[in-house]
Formats: sequence, structure tokens, C-alpha cells
Amino acid sequence: MVALTIDNLAVEVPEGTTILEAARSVGIHIPSLCTLPEMHHSPGACRVCVVEVERARSLVASCVYPVAKGMKVKTNSRRVREARARVIEFMLSDHPRDCNICQKHGNCELQQVAEQVGVREITVPCTDFTVHDIDDSSEALVRDASKCINCLRCVTACAEVQGVFLLTPEGRGFNSRVVPALAKNLVDSACTFCGQCAVVCPTGAIVEKDHTDLVWAALEDSTKHVVVQEAPAIRAQLGEEFGLPPGTLVTGKMITALRRLGFDRVFDTNFTADLTIIEEGNELLHRVKTGGKLPMITSCSPGWIKFIEHFYPDLLPHVSTCKSPQQMFGALAKTYYAEKEGIDPASIFVVSIMPCTAKKYEAARPEMNSSGYRDVDVVLTTRELGRMIRQAGIDLAALPEGDYDAPMGQYSGAATIFGATGGVMEAALRTVYAVVTGKNLPSLDITAVRGLDGIKEAALEIGDLGEVKAAVAHGLGNARKVMDMVASGQADYHFIEIMACPGGCVGGGGQPLPASDEKRRLRAGALYQDDSDVQSLRQSHENPSIQALYDDFLKEPLGEKSHHLLHTHYTAREV
Repeated sequence: MVALTIDNLAVEVPEGTTILEAARSVGIHIPSLCTLPEMHHSPGACRVCVVEVERARSLVASCVYPVAKGMKVKTNSRRVREARARVIEFMLSDHPRDCNICQKHGNCELQQVAEQVGVREITVPCTDFTVHDIDDSSEALVRDASKCINCLRCVTACAEVQGVFLLTPEGRGFNSRVVPALAKNLVDSACTFCGQCAVVCPTGAIVEKDHTDLVWAALEDSTKHVVVQEAPAIRAQLGEEFGLPPGTLVTGKMITALRRLGFDRVFDTNFTADLTIIEEGNELLHRVKTGGKLPMITSCSPGWIKFIEHFYPDLLPHVSTCKSPQQMFGALAKTYYAEKEGIDPASIFVVSIMPCTAKKYEAARPEMNSSGYRDVDVVLTTRELGRMIRQAGIDLAALPEGDYDAPMGQYSGAATIFGATGGVMEAALRTVYAVVTGKNLPSLDITAVRGLDGIKEAALEIGDLGEVKAAVAHGLGNARKVMDMVASGQADYHFIEIMACPGGCVGGGGQPLPASDEKRRLRAGALYQDDSDVQSLRQSHENPSIQALYDDFLKEPLGEKSHHLLHTHYTAREV
């Protein structure tokens, strides 16, 4: 432990602690625009967090400067205040003046820090801000380098958390910016579109591509039958957009809000999450029994799929051929639902509400049209849905509870936990165990695959199959570690779940801001609570609506119709 004083307060912290961390441990908040708790290393780029250390020749960046025995620190001297204000003024002097119409308005940390350090005017020379091209080449993300403040958070998140190493700083002074490798547009790069760069960006330099206008247009088109699906995680996150505590379940209120927006049917992605478990579980059993490629790896996360296509194309045969629940839903909405309700599939417009920016990219993939049309027409993030509800003047918290529509609205608790890392694995193991042994697990709670540890393992004795070994990884940096094990032959697993985002879908690139591990825990906890509350229906294969789907339409798992509508292939791509 190291003893020091900060603003005349005695502080004792472990050796290696930074001044910023030490100050926050005693309730002193030093502003910063480049540091995040979930990142192990701060880039130390913004210089907003400077403090005065006795006998130091100059002010030091508290986010990278370690504490020392007997150190005396001032975090609020006149010298410090003036330095911080000048740094913010320089940032603002070369920043667009479109705050009121910026997508990050209200969540902009540059605005918040400017308020905290007391900047009321810009006293440094101020000219027209440096204009950079806007990269809106992809379906998922938009980059506006004019709004970049060179904090390097996105660079750190892309490298340290996601292991993609796509983004890099380029240039100096007012000409500096962050660009994808080789200065390519995002759509031509190895970007996975996970959106974690947008989650950590303090300004509007990287945001999700807004598709709300497309949905408004569809809702107002009398020739379209507009249906909506919502991912499992949305019900535990949407409330945050309206000031409710993280982890508040708003399922019924969300359904009512969607109806008031004008959707013709409100369905649930959980329905096809249950379906995914049936198809994926049977695919795993088929591979085990026939000597197929093992370990089998889940395919629900489109960011992860894009990652393996670029960085581990030789391992693509390990990936399940199942589409994600989002894409299964789109294919069935324009076939099964259209046939059942007697609706022309050409008039059906499918909207997805997803926690993930990569889902926008996934819906636009050319192979996702097995219904004969584009299976999912538009994908909105949780943030975009929040904007639509506010535009319509709807008070979410005051709404009555609604119920999902049939036939694609019933779901099990196993489907709900898809939204948390380990949830797909837990749901699959519940069903595989029941199919093989003819009885349920003694306990349906497989806690070994829960939580925010980067890589988790579990082993389960399943009847004639013997011991089935499973692994779970979330965040593409952890996925890289597991893939290296598979490539080297060190992974003796049967089944691997990988989610691109930290925490799984509860930490998706389209979720309410700001993000933190504590919020991810609370959101996941809400999904597990929702699962445990449905005591009568906690396993995917027990869902009556899924059973009816097979009886009336699909006939059997892995059958001809299932193969055509619910399974796909993936593509090796260049790095």
C-alpha cells in the first residue's frame, strides 16, 4: 500500500494505482475524456485529467501517472483549472457547432466535461473547424472525423477489448484523426461492426446509422403490413432511455409502446431464439454422433461471424450453420406467418429492435433472403427505438402492460437469457440434456457459464454422450484467445459460445449510454430473473408455439424446409 495526500486528504491505495484512481477512491472526481474503467490501459491522450504534483516540473496526466509514497497532489488548484479549461477550449475551437442536432446530444461527454471545468467562452483563436469526409459506407456505423477529439478510446477498445486492431491515429495537430487500417472505408475493411467504438466514443465521431425514417415511412404506408421483433436484451435496457434504473424489465410497456407507434403485429425474437436452440442443439448432436467438425461454435452474433470470416477463415467449418434468431424470424415472417395469415409476403415489412449495430450489417448480407425477399427489412438499435418513442410523445413508464401477438410471440425462459453472455450455451445444454436423456437437468441453472469472466468453461454428463465440455467467450479479444486454442488443437470442447460484445447482448453496440460493467451485470440479472419467474416454461423444446411450428410447417429439425429457411453459409474474407 502507498500513502499519499490528495487535496490535503490522507489516501492509502495499492502500489501501481494511478492518481486518477486514487482520487476517485476518496470521492474526488477528476474529469477525463480518454479513460474508461473497463480498459486496462488509458491512452493518456486527452490531457483533461492533469493535476499538480509537488516538486513535479509540469502538470501530469493523472490517468497514467502512478502514485508514490509521500506524494502530495492538488486536483483543483488555479493552475490545474486553467490548464483543463484551455485543453477543452482548444478541442471546442476545432469542433463542429451542431450540438443541438448531433446524435450524441445529451450523451456527449465533451459537453459534460466543458460544463464541469467551467468553460463558458472560447478564448483561444477559433477558425472554421477542420472538415473531414463522413464515412457512411456501411449499414451499421457512421464515422465523422470532424467530431473526433483524438481521445483514442475507440483505438483502445478496438485493440484491447475486441482484438481487431482496425483503428489507428493519423496526422498531427488539427489534421490528426482516427482512421481504419490503410485509410479504407469501414465497408471495405475488416471492421466487425460490433459498435464498441461507438459505445466508448465521447462525442458523435462514431455513431450507429439511423434508420428511424425508414421505419416511420413503412408505418405510414398503407400497403405495408409492418411487424416488429425485439431481441431478448431490449426488455432489460429500453427503460434506461427513459430514466429507469439499469436492469428494469419493461417487456409489457415496450409492447404497448410499439403498438402505439403503429406496428401491425408485435412479435418477439425470443420465439426464434427457442427455435435456434432446437436447430442448433440437433446440429450439435448430429456432429457428435456422425464425427462432424468439433467443437461446434455458435453463430448468433454477427460481429463474431464477421470476425471469424476475416481472421480465422480456416475455422469456419466449426461454426454452426444456423442463422441468428433475428434472421430466422425474418425468414419465417415472410413464409410461415404470411401463409398462416393469408398475407402477401411482398407486403410484409419486418423491423428488428436489436442491442447490436452489427445486426444492421447482418440483415443486409446477400445470403439473408431465403424467404424470396430480404428477410429483415430494417434494424433499429435500442437507442433508435428510444428516439422514436420520444418523438411520438409516449411516456414509457406510464404505459399499461401489453402482450405479444401469436403465433410468433410465445417464448421460454431459456430464450430470454440469450441476451447475456453464456445464455445461449445454458439454453442449449438444457435442451440437449433433455433430448438425449429423456429427462430434465436436476437444476436448470448452469451457473458456471454465467458472469462477466472473459472465458468460462463447463462440463456436463449427458447420458450416452458422456461428458460434454463447453466454453463461453464474450468480447472479440477473448474470442481470439479461444480460436487460437482451437487452431492449435488445444481446445477439447464440444461446443463453444462466442458473443462479440462484452457481456453479450446486454453490452451491445446499440445499447443505452453510457456503458459500464455494473450496468451489464444489472441487465443480465434482469434476464435471469425473467427466466426464473417463468417456472412452467424454461426450456426451448417445451415452447408450444415452437412445437406447432414444426407440426404445421417445418416438420422436423434439420429437415429440408428448415435447411432452406433457417441455415446459411459464411464467407472467408481478407484481413
